[in-house]
Amino acid sequence: MKRLVFLPLLLIFGLHNLLVAREQQGRLTLNDTLEVNYSLIHREEFNDLDHWKAEQQPGGTVVLNGGRLEIEDKAGCTVWFDKQLHQPVMIEFTATVIDEGGPQDRVSDLNCFWLATDPWHTNFFGDAHPHRAGKFSQYDSLKLYYVGLGGHNNTKTRFRRYSGDGQKPLLPAHDLSDEAYLIVPNVPNRIRIIVFTTTIQYWRNEQLIFNVYDASPYDSGYFAFRTVNNHLFIDDFNVYELSKMDVP
Repeated sequence: MKRLVFLPLLLIFGLHNLLVAREQQGRLTLNDTLEVNYSLIHREEFNDLDHWKAEQQPGGTVVLNGGRLEIEDKAGCTVWFDKQLHQPVMIEFTATVIDEGGPQDRVSDLNCFWLATDPWHTNFFGDAHPHRAGKFSQYDSLKLYYVGLGGHNNTKTRFRRYSGDGQKPLLPAHDLSDEAYLIVPNVPNRIRIIVFTTTIQYWRNEQLIFNVYDASPYDSGYFAFRTVNNHLFIDDFNVYELSKMDVP
């Protein structure tokens, strides 16, 4: 009897280890001609906020809640991951926009910045920090990539490349309004962001929403969750380094 119980437990334990290993490293196809290796370099359990810096307008909160990051915002919030990232890189996280009748439960603005740098301040979190307090326009002077998922009251999903001089052009191909690209409330969104040399990709639940070629890509910078006047839960935040697969 003990033997019959023991063997399945071994199998379950082995399968669990295999799944964990696959999460930590593996292969990923970016397009028809490019396949890459990925390897985990950071996993965030949200047991504390040691690696996170919140810039938020009055009236909102950024707290830990059961192993998740909970953002309730009134007038603008940016939550930075404090480790500088270098491409090629992949960032993944799960985010849920809450709509349960709360005061900030507005279905809109599941947004993020990545590979952000400040050309006007040497220390991104030092001398630059007092100039940023969660108001969206305060980030116009940065160099970064941005996606606003379900912005404008969940009517638009947009990709922009901020150039560091206030310019953040919006190309027609990067301005989406089809329902397939908008937010479904109370449903987890698994977001995957990839920067591999000149290829920038943004995925949601295995749906490739943006596949952008950038002839002058950003090489390094910081990641942030960005939102305004809504209620989010975020968990399962992972960062991977990428490398091109060797051709046999």
